[in-house]
Amino acid sequence: MATRDEDARRRLTRMPRQGAIVAVLALTGLASSFMFTLVVPIQAQLPELLGASRDDTAWVVTATLLAAAIFTPIAGRLGDMYGKRRIVLVLLVLLVIGSVIAALSTNLIGVIIGRALQGAVVGVVPLGIAILRDVLHTRSVNSAIALISATLGVGGALGLPISAFITEFADWHILFWLAAGLGALCFGLVLWIVPVSVLRSPGSFDFVGAAGLAVGLTGILVAVSRGSEWGWLAAPTLGFGLGGVALLLVWGWYELRIAEPLLDVRVAGRRPVLLTNLASIGMGFALFASNVVFPQILELPVETGAGLGLSLILASLVVMPAGLVMMVLSPVSGRLSNVIGPRALLIMGAIALVAAYAFVLIAGSQVWQILVSNLLIGVGIGFGFAAMPMLIMRSVPQNETGASNGLNALFRSLGTSTAAAVMGAVLAASSTVQNGVQIPSAAGFHLTYLLAGAGAVAALVLALFIPAHHAPEERHPSLPE
Repeated sequence: MATRDEDARRRLTRMPRQGAIVAVLALTGLASSFMFTLVVPIQAQLPELLGASRDDTAWVVTATLLAAAIFTPIAGRLGDMYGKRRIVLVLLVLLVIGSVIAALSTNLIGVIIGRALQGAVVGVVPLGIAILRDVLHTRSVNSAIALISATLGVGGALGLPISAFITEFADWHILFWLAAGLGALCFGLVLWIVPVSVLRSPGSFDFVGAAGLAVGLTGILVAVSRGSEWGWLAAPTLGFGLGGVALLLVWGWYELRIAEPLLDVRVAGRRPVLLTNLASIGMGFALFASNVVFPQILELPVETGAGLGLSLILASLVVMPAGLVMMVLSPVSGRLSNVIGPRALLIMGAIALVAAYAFVLIAGSQVWQILVSNLLIGVGIGFGFAAMPMLIMRSVPQNETGASNGLNALFRSLGTSTAAAVMGAVLAASSTVQNGVQIPSAAGFHLTYLLAGAGAVAALVLALFIPAHHAPEERHPSLPE
């Protein structure tokens, strides 16, 4: 067994060029985050396209976010057990299958099932980060991680104009065929370029823990997404919400008491890890709030008193530069982290997010003002998302990087999925009917900015309490410094 492990480790020194590995993993990250905004351009038309109510069609977006929250930590644990590349390939297969199901569907249920399977692919980002830690030289790790982390925002922002263009000039099903082709391309590149994972943590999979996590998260998200329709104090809302919270508490108690948990709650409870993960919720909330709110306010007619009257494609082009900022900042983030540390980088990112929402609250009535705010959000996410996996990985053993990054991605997904539900509920509650169409009010948009800004402030406060020092990282024994 020892000889086989040594042979496997030596194979890492004969792998493809590290730049190629980083490029392929970055492409898979872009593909996964593209799934978040894939249907944003057609969100308003979904009730008509699928013959369902607006509340029901909201699950075309929410199902993807929920699946991402559930599958990501599960994929991280499976990656640590069975090999990270292998699980990346499985997730890409699920993306292709889900995309084909949605592309062939003409009803709501089929599209929701397909979108849920698409959401599973988000697990490739934390797995990709863990692969980089396993195979890259120390001097290259931070910049590469910053690039992969940035794809969580970049793919969504850059994908918006692509989705808008297809929606404007072609059948909406082509969106899903595009996603299927992208998934197949990434599968082939990962199989060809990314080396087989050799650092594993053998054991049994915690099926009870996985089920508990899935049901608990689903309960909370159902309560948040349907609260405005059912009533926030109604029995179904309280039942799903409080039931989900109670189940997650029981889940945490159970995870502490079994030998091979889905997630090592003790590691997750370390102060740097816990505070980073909690800050991730605020960061994810602030990011996805802009993805939900800005396109709507840009596209609504000026006559409504709340909109800026842009076409679908122009609105997408206003949102897109945030993704370009994240991409440009990714190598800068890696170098900055080497100089000032990831904690300071996270603080800088949170400050940029607070500034973005403060600006749009004060001056958000013109297109250029939305653009400036969105650029600041790009800066904040570019720095913040780069810093979080670095903070996590310096605080956990190397054989737990997949599960630990999966847990961090779970917290980010909690932020994004909660933002989608909360922003939708706030705008729906503030809507008035004009010409038979529900139109959100300007006051509703201002409330969404306040809530998103509060998430950014929470992330900033939590970042300030993260310890500045850390223990030396374990390094892969076969790689030079």
